Amino acid sequence: METKATAEGRTRIDTKSLVITALFVALSFAGANIKILGSIAFDSLPGFVGALLLGPAFGAAIGFLGHMFTSLTSGFPLSVPLHIVIGLSMALTMLGFGLSYRTLQSKLSRSANVAITGAVGVALNGPVSLALSMGALALMAGKDAAIGLLALFPALMVASVANVVASLLIFKPLESVWARIR
Repeated sequence: METKATAEGRTRIDTKSLVITALFVALSFAGANIKILGSIAFDSLPGFVGALLLGPAFGAAIGFLGHMFTSLTSGFPLSVPLHIVIGLSMALTMLGFGLSYRTLQSKLSRSANVAITGAVGVALNGPVSLALSMGALALMAGKDAAIGLLALFPALMVASVANVVASLLIFKPLESVWARIR
């Protein structure tokens, strides 16, 4: 997260980062209309890019807000409480993805970092997110309803890989642009 300390010692969020975050939330909303399989779409792509470009905390905000706005316009098809859990898992995914990239940046080559960070993103966005959603649904509607979510696993994995790979491809040219305008 790009922040600046004030004279009183408090942290202030950089305006450029905040504006870009809002733009990425809007892009997440638009990406929800680019479907991969059924209702699974490119809505997490901006969150992944934001986590790399702006930092893990901004990526988490983009992931959560992007999912919630997308779900709102879809009428919360899986229920509001379950979509809150999914939104939180999106935030966790972007946080883990961004932290992985930043932590490994000084320890590994760029290609090794990208490969590991990509695997972290796919794992968090796919099986981990699905497991959290299934746990929440089991509490709300029972074990049988939760097991029904397993039908989403193949499509969710395809979408996770597509969103992560696209974000890593987009990030490289954006990184140099972002460095110049900072």
